[in-house]
Amino acid sequence: LLAITSLPSSYGIGTLGDAAFQFIDLLVDLKQRYWQVLPIGPTSFGDSPYQSYSAFAGNPYLIDLDDLVQEKLLSVEEIRSFHWGNDEADIDYAMIYENRFKVLKMAFARFDIENEAFVRFCEENAGWLSDYALYTALKKHFGDEEWQKWDEPLRSRDPEALKEYETTLHADILFYEFCQFEFFKQWKKLKEYANNRGIQLIGDLPFYVALDSVDVWANQSLFQLDSKGYPTVVAGVPPDYFSATGQLWGNPLFDWDKMAEDDYAWWVGRIDYFCHIYDVLRIDHFRGFDSYFAIPYGAETAKDGYWKQGPGALRS
Repeated sequence: LLAITSLPSSYGIGTLGDAAFQFIDLLVDLKQRYWQVLPIGPTSFGDSPYQSYSAFAGNPYLIDLDDLVQEKLLSVEEIRSFHWGNDEADIDYAMIYENRFKVLKMAFARFDIENEAFVRFCEENAGWLSDYALYTALKKHFGDEEWQKWDEPLRSRDPEALKEYETTLHADILFYEFCQFEFFKQWKKLKEYANNRGIQLIGDLPFYVALDSVDVWANQSLFQLDSKGYPTVVAGVPPDYFSATGQLWGNPLFDWDKMAEDDYAWWVGRIDYFCHIYDVLRIDHFRGFDSYFAIPYGAETAKDGYWKQGPGALRS
């Protein structure tokens, strides 16, 4: 088990570059067969891989910048002109946040958006990519505020409002699509190398999604939310010998009755998607399919939570 972010790197954080390929070679030498990674989605506040802006997208932090040099989208001098942190044993996430997207935008400025592979990628992944790119562009436009604080037409996904901002933020939307294209191109290359060397990649799928995420914004009816998009109950675990007050995670809870109406299409599609991204899939806290702990929204601890029955096996 090794998080990709923990690989050595000259640019502040582990990536899908040479160090990842060298780690696969090490696993082969040690006669190993599996590499388990942590969730690879874009991280939100707190930089936790279990709190992501998207259940489907890849983390732009993991894009290897040296690969972009080989594509002639960047120069080594340009990358090194930015500061990536001083501590070899620590990731400076604030520094990464400030500089990584500046560098990627320099690469994007030289990228051909009519590139056939890019156009095909956007078409094949439109089911999640279009909403993700728009959501991310909107977050930037609104100063990184959570979507519940956006203008009401956007909060409720009014078609006219979405169309207006798709036009206004077109360049930003293309940039975030470009980031996903580069991420998954590098991921595919790494996975093929691992598989060809007899190594399988084990992925980690968080059971819950973040409240401030495109998944909740684009699928509000699938979660237990109020009229303004805030949860009525949130996820966590009850008090136990680890914590006298339990754990208050704060993730919105699924509306399983609503999900059952289309045979859990969102969940089934999510699992199917990641079964193509990884060789083996681990679902974190999968016991939530059987029963889950609900805590009233606004509670300060998990003490007032209660157990509710989940859907059991998803049959689709």
